[in-house]
Amino acid sequence: MKGEPLTETKEARKIVRRRPPRFDLIAGNVCLDFVNTLDDRHIKPKELLESYVDLVRFGEDAGLLDSRQVDRLYERSRAHPEQAQEVLIWGRELREAIHDVFWAIMNKRPVPPAALARLNADVQTAAGHMRLVAVKGGGFEWSYDDQGEFDSVLWPIARAAADLLASDQLQYARACFSKTCEWFFLDTSKNHQRRWCDMTRCGNRAKVQRFYARQKEGNS
Repeated sequence: MKGEPLTETKEARKIVRRRPPRFDLIAGNVCLDFVNTLDDRHIKPKELLESYVDLVRFGEDAGLLDSRQVDRLYERSRAHPEQAQEVLIWGRELREAIHDVFWAIMNKRPVPPAALARLNADVQTAAGHMRLVAVKGGGFEWSYDDQGEFDSVLWPIARAAADLLASDQLQYARACFSKTCEWFFLDTSKNHQRRWCDMTRCGNRAKVQRFYARQKEGNS
């Protein structure tokens, strides 16, 4: 069923941050921000999720985990490092599956079946941990079981990817026009003609390059 993609929950807005942010979350959707944790993907890849702690910090920065959940996952990862490492590897594989699905769509190519199957597997896992809870003032909202599972940070990411794919916002998923960047983002601009992941990053860099190119042409 089509609808708005999952971008932020009420719980996320209530989170009080205790640690400075580590990740640049400029995509407008958490699943696209997750793809961007492999930086400089097409030139000299830089892994931003080097450890399970990095994965948890991403969840905190993105508003998927509160400080209590983060502290508990930190403690569990120290007690069970092998399990935490397995989830880190699983998370990176989910990230690449999401990338491959959206990259194919952006470039009007067939979606790789293996990537979609992998995403579907994580979506089904996430669904198994979802439940409806009553909220103050009446009504209900979706929430996730809070049992400290290592992969709990991945559930809302997989769900966000599924919601975006099934929404009318899919057509606005973009890759940065800069060939040295190509970060993913959701184009929410008024005319939907945004080309850069962030004007303060690639947008300004492109402006400077054009300025010097024009100067060089004028002096030749």
